[in-house]
Amino acid sequence: MRLATLAAVADGTRIVGDPEVEVTKLAYDSRKAGPGTLFFCVVGEKRDGHEFAPAVVEAGAAALVVERQLEVDVPQVVVPSARAAMAPFAAAFWGDPTAELKVIGVTGTNGKTTTAYLAREILEAAGIQTGLMGTVKQVVGGVEEPVERTTPEGIDLQETFRRMLEGGDKACAMEVSSHAMSLHRADAIHFDAAVFTNLTQDHLDFHGDMEDYFAAKRLLFEADLGVRIVNVDDPYGRRLAEEFECLTFSAEGADADFRAADVEFDAAGASFTVLMGRKALDISAFRPVNDEVRVRTGMPGHFNVANALGAFAAATALGVEPETAAAGLAAAARVPGRFEPIDEGQGFAVLVDYAHTPDSMENVLRAARRLTPGTLISVFGAGGDRDKAKRPLMGRAGGVLSDLAIVTSDNPRSEDPETIVAEVAGGAREGEAELIVEVDRHAAIALALGRARPGDTVVIAGKGHEQGQEFEGGRKIPFDDREVAREELRKLGSPA
Repeated sequence: MRLATLAAVADGTRIVGDPEVEVTKLAYDSRKAGPGTLFFCVVGEKRDGHEFAPAVVEAGAAALVVERQLEVDVPQVVVPSARAAMAPFAAAFWGDPTAELKVIGVTGTNGKTTTAYLAREILEAAGIQTGLMGTVKQVVGGVEEPVERTTPEGIDLQETFRRMLEGGDKACAMEVSSHAMSLHRADAIHFDAAVFTNLTQDHLDFHGDMEDYFAAKRLLFEADLGVRIVNVDDPYGRRLAEEFECLTFSAEGADADFRAADVEFDAAGASFTVLMGRKALDISAFRPVNDEVRVRTGMPGHFNVANALGAFAAATALGVEPETAAAGLAAAARVPGRFEPIDEGQGFAVLVDYAHTPDSMENVLRAARRLTPGTLISVFGAGGDRDKAKRPLMGRAGGVLSDLAIVTSDNPRSEDPETIVAEVAGGAREGEAELIVEVDRHAAIALALGRARPGDTVVIAGKGHEQGQEFEGGRKIPFDDREVAREELRKLGSPA
């Protein structure tokens, strides 16, 4: 593709050098630059991509996208922000794939992964081959792939969308993080539906305060998109509903277009009736209905009712029949690391969950309490190099809602694990739970399982699907809460 053609898609561009040069590849990582590459000199927190310009030119790069003109021998596109230019350039380069894909974007603090998973399951049940992008994995053309971050960079996103189309996908359900919105990764995506789950304290190390965090989420709803769908049980969701024309949902009985009623829980999941109102919205993709349908989902917990409702609303707004949506929810597989049961024949329940915010911790423990006739034991911590203010709040949730709270290490990253654990334990002491501090996560899990008796529940929270533990200097060791729990349960079940 001609450089001039690409440069024309973004405002404020100026080409220095030959505008007719052919571009055959896009890159923002200098290690991936080669002949024909258009390299984006992105300014990051630690490194400035302009520093790598000589190396990528030597590697054969055809041109650069820069924020300041450089003394190099290849054409340059000068832009206000190289990072912001990546998404529109990539969309043009890959033929604007989301103009053909039906894309559901899910944003919020908690529930993004589950809601996106369920939305995909519903669309698949309706016979629509659907891709997935999220925290746990991505699915492209029916093939599972690993992921590095919740929402990839704009170049990677647009290439993946193109591969989805080539693999037969007609739609995509994706998580959209606040980082992605703030850093322009999700620009140039044509969203057919956007779902807001909730907003609770997290990522304040990046956003500074809750209003800035909300503003980042709000960016998705400012975009030109098909249907806006918000959870009005959440105060920030209500703010969005007041500002924008939205479809609304409620798991708590509020007045909404999609409302859960007659909710029942058991160890295997939840059942509820979706009541669908007749609010007439001028949204072409939405067919107003006045109906109700009984829904069964294999995930317990009130928060999962909300997740299922958000997915149901998104799918039906895109034309899926309510009965088909209900069947898709009933058949949906469990989301890895989300209230995931671990069963090695023990007489007590073990649940692994990704809960790593105060609100999600409370939700998981309240849901577990409903299913626990005996003692509720929690194992949890907090990550390093992240929002420090939430650590005592995480601890308080465990100390108030558990009978036995075992505070341990999560992903300490560059921080001292014992310091983080002490901050979490300080909050846990506000509750009445018995408190044990065990910095070694493996030992903490073993201790919790060893204390459990028939009728008890052990909740191992914080890491969920993750398969590694991160330490100082970027060191990462293999660690999967689910596998550690299975290993320790097998030990307990073996004869002495």
